[in-house]
Amino acid sequence: MTETTIPGDKPLFGRPWIFIRGVPAMKFLPPEGPPEIAFAGRSNVGKSSLINALVGHKGLARTSNTPGRTQELNYFVPDGFSGADDDLPPMALVDMPGYGYAQAPKDNVDAWTKLVFDYLRGRSTLKRVYVLIDSRHGIKKNDEDVLTLLDKAAVSYQVVLTKTDKIKDAGVPRLIEETRLKIVKRPAAFPDVLSTSSEKGRGLDELRNAILTAIAR
Repeated sequence: MTETTIPGDKPLFGRPWIFIRGVPAMKFLPPEGPPEIAFAGRSNVGKSSLINALVGHKGLARTSNTPGRTQELNYFVPDGFSGADDDLPPMALVDMPGYGYAQAPKDNVDAWTKLVFDYLRGRSTLKRVYVLIDSRHGIKKNDEDVLTLLDKAAVSYQVVLTKTDKIKDAGVPRLIEETRLKIVKRPAAFPDVLSTSSEKGRGLDELRNAILTAIAR
């Protein structure tokens, strides 16, 4: 795995990462300080698998065959920082609850949705949201709803295609271009569409570099 660094030569993705907190409501959020990068996507889009592959730690974010398992904002940071004001982690990754899982109880869906939307609208340290789209299905109606919310909240986001190993290689460039055209007029969308495969390790360095650029802004 390529080791990406931040200013000061502290490794960002070349060191162990740890889970620090699950946030079931806004009042439990960590104090604002380090820049935050969040991951959004439909249930079962592969968020946890991508986060694990990104940091090279298989068991960090919980993966499950049961859609809707992630019900909190789950915070991950590089290990080795005390959390004191002069030793804050360089950034945090936030795994947000998956959306679009119709079989979950409505009260649960409503609670998760409110938490995610409140976080997106009110977190000043949130630098970018990576919206994950399953390459086998493309952008669906509930994805469009989330993109519209991000536009209205003026939260910078970038689309990441997942599971590209599940489609033919020749179809990936076409899918990237089709996706780009769908978001090109959206005001908060970053124009470049990334493609990844957690299983094959494709596109991970590009995503790491995009994150590094986003937190440096």
